[in-house]
Amino acid sequence: MPQHIAIIMDGNRRWAKNRFLPTSLGHAAGAKQVREIVKACAEMGVPYLSLFAFSTENWKRPEDEVSSLMGLFMSYLQKEVDNMNGNGVRLKVAGDTSRFAPALQELIAKAERETASNTRITLTVCANYGGRWDMVQAVKAWQKAHPDQSLQSLSEEGLSAYLSTDGAPEVDLLIRTGGESRVSNFMLWQAAYAELFFTDDLWPDFSKKRLHQAVEWFAGRDRRFGSSAAL
Repeated sequence: MPQHIAIIMDGNRRWAKNRFLPTSLGHAAGAKQVREIVKACAEMGVPYLSLFAFSTENWKRPEDEVSSLMGLFMSYLQKEVDNMNGNGVRLKVAGDTSRFAPALQELIAKAERETASNTRITLTVCANYGGRWDMVQAVKAWQKAHPDQSLQSLSEEGLSAYLSTDGAPEVDLLIRTGGESRVSNFMLWQAAYAELFFTDDLWPDFSKKRLHQAVEWFAGRDRRFGSSAAL
């Protein structure tokens, strides 16, 4: 069983387009699917789940779409806290939240605070997140915490403690929906040795069954982490 699953939730817009629906309804359908997948991971005993909700590059999208996504994020935080508490879900948000509206920042802090004692599964929602940003901010945070030390003394272990996912194990299984086969600047450090599972399913269609298939596929992988093995 993977200890940390990370998912690039791709395909909301295409899902809506295929049904001649507005893009906003595609994102709403994707948000609804989040609850099902979080629940499924908790039931399987996966302790950490990270979801790529909004990248640093997504600001380039049309203004009305970005506004819709921000509104959806706020709605999700307002509606899902009780459900998360009922299912033992601890919520953490990773990313540069300083660019969000103050009201959204307050909701994020409130949701994190109200779910902090839950232990069944930790859900990390990556918002305004990028893997390169994460590494750069980690270096800056390390330097701020060690002003008298040279960067020459910085180790991999030392840097890991300042990543936005501090406290979570490295990603074991990275899933991308939507038919694309790239990681798109997502958890570049944390997923260095992750197994990559790509599926053509658009995110709103990504089912519990497909999740189980991904986990079963993962279980059959020979993970050597760079070491040699008998041929």
